[in-house]
Parts: sequence; structure tokens; C-alpha cells
Amino acid sequence: MKNSFSDSYKDAGVDVTAGYESVRLMQEDVKRTQIDGAISGIGGFGGLFQPNLAGMKEPVLVSGTDGVGTKIKLAFLLDKHDTIGIDAVAMCVNDIICCGAKPLFFLDYIACGKNIPEKIAAIVKGVAEGCVQAGCALIGGETAEHPGLMPEDEYDLAGYCTGIVDKEKIIDGKTMKPGDIVIGLASTGVHSNGFSLVRKIFDINSKQTLMYQLENGRTLGETLLEPTKIYVKPVLKLLEQVEVKGISHVTGGGFYENIPRSIPDGLTAKITKGSYEVPEIFKLMQKAGDITEHDMYNTFNMGIGMTVIVDKDNANKAVELLRGEGVDAYCIGEIIAGDEGIVIV
Repeated sequence: MKNSFSDSYKDAGVDVTAGYESVRLMQEDVKRTQIDGAISGIGGFGGLFQPNLAGMKEPVLVSGTDGVGTKIKLAFLLDKHDTIGIDAVAMCVNDIICCGAKPLFFLDYIACGKNIPEKIAAIVKGVAEGCVQAGCALIGGETAEHPGLMPEDEYDLAGYCTGIVDKEKIIDGKTMKPGDIVIGLASTGVHSNGFSLVRKIFDINSKQTLMYQLENGRTLGETLLEPTKIYVKPVLKLLEQVEVKGISHVTGGGFYENIPRSIPDGLTAKITKGSYEVPEIFKLMQKAGDITEHDMYNTFNMGIGMTVIVDKDNANKAVELLRGEGVDAYCIGEIIAGDEGIVIV
């Protein structure tokens, strides 16, 4: 923007030229996300996308929006901002894949106390990487400088995505029945939920706390900041070969809140403890915080970031296919008659 600057606005705390520099720095990362259908670059008033509807009888748009919650506090403390954007994408695309929708495009929103172009570009680098992992295009976004509303070194990050699914292929649980198998897809750790409790357990208020060395050789900070797994591509591949009856994204509320959302009334998911190995970070949190087992399963993903429900005859095939796509998968339970929604035994 050749002649766009305002010394008066800068004196009030908003540097518009910093915004232009942020856009310049993020251009190459945004280009990595471009897919067929993305017909506009960033910088316009709206992001343009032309979906390919060939072969679809009744295309249905599916949208999702979310943020990364208080996990973002860890990024501040560690001064590491290039992965938190992956979480923002994951929280949206993992939601819409639950009904079978393929993500098409994504937009982000960053509110910051002070626009530091290199930091904003690092955040968007993570967003772009998440979009690449999900196979969707980053077609727009917004960076808003809010002096006086938040400290200069802090920001908040949220995102929005839209996907598409043929109406006859929407996953809605209608064919689910007792005897169907619940398959768990491994998480990469705590993902992006429950961090208010995580920070309380470890009393995380400084970088020093996050430097604590765990038995696996990683620091506590590295383990907790590990980005959320994006399941889109493996699940889309699964949908091509296996009838999937239900999918749940295990986010805030853990097993008890999320798995029943994919199950019709009159059915219950019976989850078997010991059917997979719960990652050490959850065991450490439970012990350090003296948290009940119920509260652990009602707050965290406990090592399972997504569940898919298939017919018993398709369970082994589904597990093998998912593992072939790079996702550790396990048969963790079955569907039974009942109105409890979920039982963990």
C-alpha cells in the first residue's frame, strides 16, 4: 500500500504498515495451501472459492469454527508461534470431517496487542501447514491490532473452515446397531483442550516450569505444545473403502461428552480400558493433579483424538487402512443397547 500510513494512528498504538509487512512475510506460506478451486489470493475483502461439484447429486456445505483456547499461553511463555496455527486448523477441520465433509477452505483471525510482523507470519506459517495437512486452501484472514485491550506480547487465534459432502453420504449414525465396533485414532498428546486444568496442575506461569524434563527425553513444554493431529486425509481415505457409521472428534469434554454425539438414542458406546496404551502425559497429569479417572476421561482425549464406528466385519480392515495412512488405530470398544451414551469399563 504505497501511500497508506498514519502517524496519528501509530501514536495511538496501531501501526498499519506492520500489517502490510505481515502480509508480505506470509505470502509464500499461503501459496503452499492453494488447491483447485481457490481463485483469489489473500488481501481482498473476501476469499473466493469455486467448488468442483462434478459427480455430486446434492452437495451440502458444512462449516466449523473454533480457537485453540488457553493452550496459547504456552506459546507465549516459550516464544514459539509456528505450530499453534496447526491447532487452529485442526479444531475446525476435525469437526467437519465427523459428518463426512471434505474441507475446502479456511480463514483465520488473529487479535494481537501489538502487530509484530515476524510473529504474525510465524503464526500464519502454522495455519498454512495445518491447511496443507488437511488439503484445504487458506483463502483469507484478519489480523487486528488491539492496543490497550491485551498486552503487547499476547494474541488470540481463531479459525473458520467450510467443507462439502454429498447429502446421501452424510454420516449421521442412522445405520448404527449393537455389535458395531468403536475404533480409536491415536492423538498426538493433549491436543487443544483442557489447558486451563493443565496449567493449574503444573502451575504453569513461567518458561522455567515448561523446561521440566520428562522420562521420554522431551520437555514438558514440548510435549504440551505438540500440535493437534489432523485426521482429515486418513478418514477421507477410510470413507472411500469402508462404511463408517459414526465419527467423533474427542475435544473439550473428553470421552463422555464427545463420543455419544455420534451415537443415536437407544445405543451406548462401551469403551474398554486397556484396549490401548494411555500416553504418559495423561498419567502424569492425573497423578500430579490428583484427578479422578472420571474427570480425566471427561476433560482430556486420553490418547484418542477421534473415534470411528464401523460394522464388526469391517473393523480389522478399517484399523489396517488407518495404520497404513500413518495413524495408530485400535479397537477400543463396541456399541451396545442402552441410553447411557457411553460407559468405560
